[in-house]
Amino acid sequence: MPYPYNIDKINRRAFDDPVGFARECEAIFNRKVEETAATIAERAEAARCHVVFLSGPSGSGKTTTAQKICDALEGIGTHAITISLDKYYMSPNPETSPKTASGDFDLESPYCLDLPMLKDHFRMLERCEEVIIPHFNFELQARDDSKAMPLKRARNEIVIFEGIHALNDILTDGHPGAFKLYISARSDIVCDGEVHFKRTWTRLLRRVVRDEFFRGTGVMETLRMWAIVRDGEKKYISPFKYKADLLFDSSLEYEVPVMKRFALKAFSEIPDDVARVAELRALLPYLLEFEEIEPEVVPPGSILREFIGGGIYEH
Repeated sequence: MPYPYNIDKINRRAFDDPVGFARECEAIFNRKVEETAATIAERAEAARCHVVFLSGPSGSGKTTTAQKICDALEGIGTHAITISLDKYYMSPNPETSPKTASGDFDLESPYCLDLPMLKDHFRMLERCEEVIIPHFNFELQARDDSKAMPLKRARNEIVIFEGIHALNDILTDGHPGAFKLYISARSDIVCDGEVHFKRTWTRLLRRVVRDEFFRGTGVMETLRMWAIVRDGEKKYISPFKYKADLLFDSSLEYEVPVMKRFALKAFSEIPDDVARVAELRALLPYLLEFEEIEPEVVPPGSILREFIGGGIYEH
């Protein structure tokens, strides 16, 4: 289990030296990325398998971390590309899409992915054949063929498939030599030895801010979906995380002070009809206890830019 952060230390550093604090946290994160990249490169050479499956729950920072790992691999002379499994979602179909017990579309299910196409693409990329990567428009909840892109893997190039279902057996069983990586914000924040701010709250902050700014999803809709998302994680994601070769903690010690200003309004106006409303309302008084850090101190290559914008990576 990762070492927990301490709120007193966070607030002291956020007040005294926010720029230095941010730099230290980012340096720690980047060292983890470099170590992970080195391990992946060693595995690819030993196992003669150039596939990486990178999974993690919503708000874990999979996209940015995958791209940072690619950069780190390039830095040690190993070419790499990343492919988001989100591109393989299919438009909901009343007849074929998976449904929950209540009859709603089960959007958290791996069977929302175009699994036959994915398996074909795995095989073709392994043989260095060209594939056409689809594009899924989340705002329209539909595939957009006009944005599909051709891709051909070069020999000895590593391919990182990232997505919430990337460690599911239905995807990984055909690739026993693949490197499996599980990413999540895994550090709680403690006060006097007790958990003060849960790691799942860190991911919720990230998701609320990202969805509001970049996914076209209002705050209330995101909060209403949170219970469904968490249930989906327990059913479809968490059971596979211990099959990973490496568990990667994507949290940064200084991030809650950065996210605070973006999230305050969202957690101040939660209606009664939101599932798990008590837990969501409980977050606000703890959030208020953090010092704020200006978002300008966050470097453009930070994982936090995936959620607050202004980053160098494409999402």
